[in-house]
Amino acid sequence: MVIPARNEERRIEPLLRALVGDPQAHQVLVVDDQSDDATADLATRLGATVLRGAALPPGWVGKPWALQQGLEAATGHWLVTLDADVVPASGFLAALVAEAEATGADLLTVGGRFVCDTPGQRLLHPAMLATLVYRFGPPGARHQARADRVQANGQCTLVRRRALLDEDGFAPVAGHLTDDVALARHLARRGWRVSFADGRHLFTVRMHEDAVDVWRSWGRSLPMPDVTSARWQALDLGVVWLVMALPLPRLLARRSDPLDLVLVALRLGLLAGLAPAYLGRGVWWWLSPLADVPVAARLTWGALRPGRTWRGRTYG
Repeated sequence: MVIPARNEERRIEPLLRALVGDPQAHQVLVVDDQSDDATADLATRLGATVLRGAALPPGWVGKPWALQQGLEAATGHWLVTLDADVVPASGFLAALVAEAEATGADLLTVGGRFVCDTPGQRLLHPAMLATLVYRFGPPGARHQARADRVQANGQCTLVRRRALLDEDGFAPVAGHLTDDVALARHLARRGWRVSFADGRHLFTVRMHEDAVDVWRSWGRSLPMPDVTSARWQALDLGVVWLVMALPLPRLLARRSDPLDLVLVALRLGLLAGLAPAYLGRGVWWWLSPLADVPVAARLTWGALRPGRTWRGRTYG
């Protein structure tokens, strides 16, 4: 079990309390990525093994570097990586292994259940999540997409440790900010079976502190400019604008045609389908299709002007 952590003092405690002492957790290893808060002290006090991360080498982004150090220090057959904001349910680890074995996955990534605390988050977050479904389909598909369209969620992954070491671990995606998708696509091109499972019953995740954080950080990563060709980015944005964002405004402006009505019905059906992926919704969540136009604009801006700053570091 490897948890990359940079200044996670405020978020990591529920995860560690769920894992430390779990008989199925062979090892709980927190890689402290040069935090300037009390992340390492808290993790040690809660019973985790803390690895003080080395300085960032040239060409590496922080998270894959922390994961690489954790991979090299870990033991055991299976390697599970978790983000610090994940809170696992009972039986989490056994369920991950069972899913990987049932699907024959060489790399398994899992999407959990989202916790959105503020009205702004509940308005923006589901609209942003919907863009992923429109572009790549829902998680849980049993067939694997072509390698350059494979999706992944780095919040929770499972892989055979030795096999990943034999592929040089995270080194092939060292410079990627979208490291989870980059790794999944790299391994898919190498012939690995990559599976993205629906795990909303396995863990919850509180990704963002407020709507500004959703807009800034998820808006940066969702366009995936560092792992997606310009052609596919243009096609993806076309789908988001034409199929998701514009039909509802056309309907509200009384300029719709029958196709717009079908697309609005599809959008509302998708919203209802996403409901189980959220813990706590409320009226702002149900109004989230009204945020589709600004979300489409944010993804367009993120594709044209990719952000290169993450966790206090700016990459070239």
